[in-house]
Amino acid sequence: MTAEASSKRKAIVEALMELASRRSWTDIEIKDIAQAANVSLAEFCDAFPSKGAVLGAFSRQIDRQVLESATDDLAHEPPRERIFDVMMRRLDALTPYKAALRRIAKDLRYDPLSLAALNRAALNSQRFMLAAANIPTEGPLGKLKLQGAVVVFTKTLGTWLDEDDPALAKTMARLDRELRRGERILEQAEDVRRLTAPFRAFGRAVMEGRRSRRRDRRSDGEAENPAATI
Repeated sequence: MTAEASSKRKAIVEALMELASRRSWTDIEIKDIAQAANVSLAEFCDAFPSKGAVLGAFSRQIDRQVLESATDDLAHEPPRERIFDVMMRRLDALTPYKAALRRIAKDLRYDPLSLAALNRAALNSQRFMLAAANIPTEGPLGKLKLQGAVVVFTKTLGTWLDEDDPALAKTMARLDRELRRGERILEQAEDVRRLTAPFRAFGRAVMEGRRSRRRDRRSDGEAENPAATI
């Protein structure tokens, strides 16, 4: 991507968020965003396929800002402390756009298609946020960790949007509470996984035995069929 194209994409993102701070999400047209960003509709189309895609780019912009500010200062702290730090830094990065996010959250609350799209974007964001906190997301519980992180941040975001106290006491208390609840759910899931390990192993052995018998039958059939040698 050229520097000019990148600059125009950023201008479009900033224009949308500025408009959203003053107007309802459903009242903002792509031509309004293009005009506010000082780009043509053709240039907008080259940069983004839709208004929702601009919001996705905003999320990735915040991702990058948080990741660029990442440090190893908390490397030896417990996982909850590391995640707490990363999520608070994400809220700090969102602060200049708080008015816009309030309106967007209110307008999209009852839009299931938009919420599903936002959840996919949030999963991608939290994958990188957890990586920044040195939390692994691969393996059997990886998807649970990712969706759990999305739930934790979404609930905390709701408190943050309603809080005007610069100290963010309510927000930090909510985040701590949600992280502790998430820890308990993960611990329970890990316990269930350990308890069911023998049954999963038995199931895999049964399935492998069935596949092996099918392969043997196919092999025997091929040997008896003269056409199989053609």
